[in-house]
Amino acid sequence: MNKAIRNKLFLMMVLEFFIWGAWLPLIFGYLPSLGFSATEQSLILNAFPIAAIVGMFFSNQFADRKFAAEKFLAVSHLIGGLAILGLAFIQPPAAGAPAGSAPFWPFFILMLIHCLLYVPTISITNSIAFANMKDAQQEFGIVRMGGTIGWILAAWPFTFILVDWDKVKAANPQGVVAWIGTVLGNGLTGDALLHATKWTFIVAGIASLLLAAFSLTLPHTPPKKVEHGENSLAWLESIKLLGLPFILVLWLVTFVDATVHNLFFNWTGRFLVAAPQAGGVGIPGNWVMPVMSIGQIAEILTMFILGATLKRLGWRTTMIIGILGHAARFAVFAFLPQYPALIVTVNILHGICYAFFFATVYIFVDEFFPKDARTSAQGLFNLMILGFGPLVANFVGPFLYDKTFSNNNIVNFKGLFLVPCISAGFAAVALALFFRPPAKVKAKVEGPVVAAH
Repeated sequence: MNKAIRNKLFLMMVLEFFIWGAWLPLIFGYLPSLGFSATEQSLILNAFPIAAIVGMFFSNQFADRKFAAEKFLAVSHLIGGLAILGLAFIQPPAAGAPAGSAPFWPFFILMLIHCLLYVPTISITNSIAFANMKDAQQEFGIVRMGGTIGWILAAWPFTFILVDWDKVKAANPQGVVAWIGTVLGNGLTGDALLHATKWTFIVAGIASLLLAAFSLTLPHTPPKKVEHGENSLAWLESIKLLGLPFILVLWLVTFVDATVHNLFFNWTGRFLVAAPQAGGVGIPGNWVMPVMSIGQIAEILTMFILGATLKRLGWRTTMIIGILGHAARFAVFAFLPQYPALIVTVNILHGICYAFFFATVYIFVDEFFPKDARTSAQGLFNLMILGFGPLVANFVGPFLYDKTFSNNNIVNFKGLFLVPCISAGFAAVALALFFRPPAKVKAKVEGPVVAAH
């Protein structure tokens, strides 16, 4: 691949995942501070998976058949960026305001607009990248690593943004080293931390507007013309391939893995800040995002070896390792919360989980599905990765956390984390037993059914 194009695709991925990584980790604790009920919180959180489901049938169709991908990316990030910027200016109701006065509808509508426009761009950036690659197995991991770096870059600055500067000033540290140590050791807490969380939306919005402008410099990726005998609905062309047993198995396992993956985001932040006597880890608030981004650092290294791993181990074994990474991490959370250093370190597995399963799925899809339907095929699996998986996690996660495994405000984290741990184990077994792709995956499928063994 041309070096200049590769660098552009890399930066595209950096900005794409910077946007998401800026606002997602802290929103679970921020929404209650605006006075939203549990139902309203679930609806806001599920704007993202709902957008993934809608995008499967509309946005990806346009990108495949009607719209140049880079122009679609620019328009989506322009409007979506303005929408998420608006979320930072929505204020909680005044003290003593009657119940139900929280600004739900403005917040929900802006979040929905952002998600409807942002979520399809995840598939579209993949398609732009694949369209400019000669060897996806070797090249995609390096380009997609930009997204990992983007997520990390979004997390670490908040160790300085979410700081109690009054305490830093009062401490009057002398010298750069002492000043940095004082800053990192005085994170915001309580209401002050929640109020400052609005900056996550400002940072995400600015990044989105930057990507809107940068998208116009990306390689032209025109829509694919419908060939004779092909379905004019690209998403229908990809859905027909669920008739292949090994594709259906992978699709269902992807749903389980995506649900487990999103339960990590639902619970981990609160687990990390909870006091040890309450079963948590007791990590300062301004360190939550960096700790949760450690997995992305490991993901960079994992992406470097993904191509070689796929050639040596094959599709199935690589994916199974990715799923079992979830099981191992949640097992450590469940049984060893008294070891903070281990809890922090085990997040390295997040990189293996993502690269060895989700990134591998994207590469598999690109090699198997017809060229004219690949964006919609990516959307088909994003329907699980970004749609139904998070949708279930965002409904089940709060219920399990607040109702099933809580008693007198004390959370049974051991029982809570064993749920995704066991689920990941079953998904790995199902993949081992029933996922049998062809020995040589074809880049172009003639007709809806291909012999598999």
